[in-house]
Amino acid sequence: MSSSTESIVPGGGCFWCSEAVFDRVQGVTDVESGYCNGSAMNPSYEQVCTGRTGHVEVVNVEFDTAQISLREILEIFFVVHDPTTLNRQGNSRRPLRAG
Repeated sequence: MSSSTESIVPGGGCFWCSEAVFDRVQGVTDVESGYCNGSAMNPSYEQVCTGRTGHVEVVNVEFDTAQISLREILEIFFVVHDPTTLNRQGNSRRPLRAG
């Protein structure tokens, strides 16, 4: 069986939680946290947390399709991320800041 690597970049309320989960999944070869979209070039975590940059926290998940499918990756993601809750990932909540 030949292996092939693919990647997906899901965005959630907190990349730390997603990264921690995917780091432990068999078939995932690499996970890297970062930011997507937004107005600031190379923003800091503190800048993104203000809510003013428009960035989304994301994880780049690389995986071996011979060991795990894209569907399984997405199923794992939606277990740890509820897209109906703002700024929340599992038990992690980012405080909303006024200003």
